[in-house]
Amino acid sequence: MANTKEDQLEELILQESIVSAAGLNSEQVLIGIKGDPSLRESAALRKRYDSKVDSLFDELEPNLEDIMLNRGIYRVFVGFNSGEIRTDSVFDPLRQEIHDAEKIADKEYIQRHFPQINYEDKIALMRELYAALRASEHYQKIPGYWQNILNRRSQKWRPLEPENISKILTTVRKLRDIEGYYLRNITICIVQGIVRMQFNCDGTQIIDAHNFKDFLEENI
Repeated sequence: MANTKEDQLEELILQESIVSAAGLNSEQVLIGIKGDPSLRESAALRKRYDSKVDSLFDELEPNLEDIMLNRGIYRVFVGFNSGEIRTDSVFDPLRQEIHDAEKIADKEYIQRHFPQINYEDKIALMRELYAALRASEHYQKIPGYWQNILNRRSQKWRPLEPENISKILTTVRKLRDIEGYYLRNITICIVQGIVRMQFNCDGTQIIDAHNFKDFLEENI
C-alpha cells in the first residue's frame, strides 16, 4: 500500500512545478514569468542594437536545424546579446558545451564537433539513457515519491516533432524583430517539448513547442 505522506509529497511537487512531468498541458500553452521590474519598465527606453547573431542568422539557422535533427543535440540555447550558443548532447548528457555563434555558422565546425545520428535513433538512445538511470542501484535509493515522478517524466515524455523544430527556427527572426519588446535568448528542448524565451524586458515565456508556430501566428 502506498505511503500517504509520500503520495501527498508527490502531488505537492507536481503542483509546484512550472513544467509538469509530461510537459505543458492543454491549459498551459503559455506560461509567463515576470522579470526585474526595473528592466521591464525601462525596456522601451533602451535602444536595440543588432548583434553578431543577427548578422549571422542566415548561416546559423540551417546549422542549428542540422544539429537538432541530424546530430546528437537535444537542447540548444541561442543568446542574441552574448553571441553564445549552448548545446546539450545525448553523447555527453551531463555536460553543457558553449560555442561562439561564429563557429556554429561554420559548416566544417559542425562536422567536427557534432557526431551524426538519425533523429529516431537519437530518441531511442534518450529512452535507453532513462532506462539505464532507472535501473541504477543509486536511483533505487531516492525516495519512492521521487522515483514515481522521475519515472513518469522518463516514460511519458513526447519528443518534439522534427517539423516543429524547423518551424520554430524559422520564426525566431520575427521574435527578434518585434518592436519594443524583442527576443533576447531562446532555448529549444526536444525532451520537454517546450520553447523558453527571454525578452529585453527580462520576462520569460515558456511555450508549448508542439503548437509554437500556430500560437505565434495567433498572437503576434
